[in-house]
Amino acid sequence: MNKTVFLDRDGVVVKDVSLLTKISQINIPDYMPNALAKLKKAGYKLIIVSNQAVVARGLISKKDVENINSEIERRIVALGGPAFDGIYFCPHHPNATLPEYRQECNCRKPRVGMLIQATEEHNIDLSLSFMIGDRITDIIAGKNAGCKTVLLETGMHKAETIVTVDKIDEKIKPDFKCENLLTAAEWIIKQ
Repeated sequence: MNKTVFLDRDGVVVKDVSLLTKISQINIPDYMPNALAKLKKAGYKLIIVSNQAVVARGLISKKDVENINSEIERRIVALGGPAFDGIYFCPHHPNATLPEYRQECNCRKPRVGMLIQATEEHNIDLSLSFMIGDRITDIIAGKNAGCKTVLLETGMHKAETIVTVDKIDEKIKPDFKCENLLTAAEWIIKQ
């Protein structure tokens, strides 16, 4: 079975620009390719799991999100980082503008649907895996899936909790907190 680092996209892999809807908004931190390469070299699969309510709001299509994800990966590889082993995103939102995406799905974090789907498709041992995010909902998803968790303190970790139908358990805490993915990668490798 494989050990994996699950990564939220906005605020973790790329700088959070509030609503990433255009390729021109992609901003990859300088340390990102190196951080991902360290995790890959340590034997971890790298999988993005990202809520993308921009689809539910009608701001961009699922195909646009796929194109943005592909461009993020292309740029990271061009900078010497590894390709991702998988990229999953949830287009749903309980208050979606577009009716077809207005639902209480199992994939929107803090629910674990994307992590479970990735686990089944990539033969992952969740007990050996990590979830890295910049919001409490990322941490809850990781904990509920059975992963260790890392909260990146980017500023968004203090933002209002995203809309969810699930009750947020304020007692849930990450296993580690730090400012960026490079520090998180170094901590994970030591575990």
